[in-house]
Parts: sequence; C-alpha cells; structure tokens
Amino acid sequence: MRRKFTARVWRENGWYIAQCAEVDVASQGRTRRSAVANLREALTLYFEPPQATVLPKVTTVEVQLGAA
Repeated sequence: MRRKFTARVWRENGWYIAQCAEVDVASQGRTRRSAVANLREALTLYFEPPQATVLPKVTTVEVQLGAA
C-alpha cells in the first residue's frame, strides 16, 4: 500500500531537516533531497510491524500530579 505524507523541510545549522506533518517522524540530510530521502526511509521503518525478539515486561508507573 502506498500513502502520501506532507514533509516540512527547513535548513538548520548546515543541515536540512525534513519533518512529517501527519506523524511524529523527522530526519535530516546535507541536502534537501537527502533529507527527504532519509525521511522516506524513516517513515518506512516507522510503519514496519514490530518484531519483538524478547517479550516486553508490562508494569505500571505512579506519579504525583499537582501540589501535595
């Protein structure tokens, strides 16, 4: 299945940053083209189904919110 995503691209400290607008994925490259290509690869990996080699342990976490 193919899907189109929107990429925001800007230059920062000598690097081009490419960020997907629809999901929280970003990448970088020395050129605009390489940043977008790296984002494409990152999105492919992001949507790849997970393959756990070790079953994760599930636990709960308790935190104090607000003033006590």
